Amino acid sequence: MSEEDKAIEGVDVEISVVLGKAIMPIHQLLKMGRGAVIELDAGADDDAIVLANNKPIAYGGIIIVDDNIGISITDNVKSNLPEF
Repeated sequence: MSEEDKAIEGVDVEISVVLGKAIMPIHQLLKMGRGAVIELDAGADDDAIVLANNKPIAYGGIIIVDDNIGISITDNVKSNLPEF
């Protein structure tokens, strides 16, 4: 292990995944109850956006692993990903 690898070994990074977005009035959001559906601007075959500390770093596809949801990176880290 290099010195650089050792320096970052204990650093935590928060990973988030954005499936899509929706814009709606707050009164509509407040009326939603259990079972309500929010329609997103993404299609079923669209890649999700992977964020590291709220910065977009890659695209990925959603996968199911046992009873968990995961993400499979489909595109390398890019500098032209959208800002959040």
